[in-house]
Amino acid sequence: MATAMLDWSQCPAVESIPGKVSGAWVFKGTRTPVSIVFENLQDSLSIDELIEQYQLTREQIAATLEFAAESLTESLAMARS
Repeated sequence: MATAMLDWSQCPAVESIPGKVSGAWVFKGTRTPVSIVFENLQDSLSIDELIEQYQLTREQIAATLEFAAESLTESLAMARS
């Protein structure tokens, strides 16, 4: 899964706290795992549906998607060098 390959410690919108959701990366101040975004988008949920179902903000979702896109772009560029 893409969320496991990324260094989420560099994303300001998320946190991992030992003992909170088994240390999974979650949106700051929540118990909602970051992986929820990717899993649900893959299953064709819209951003608006994610916001409604998981009480996330558009900014939280955008920050994680932008971080993932930038990180994967950097990884691809490094792999090609």
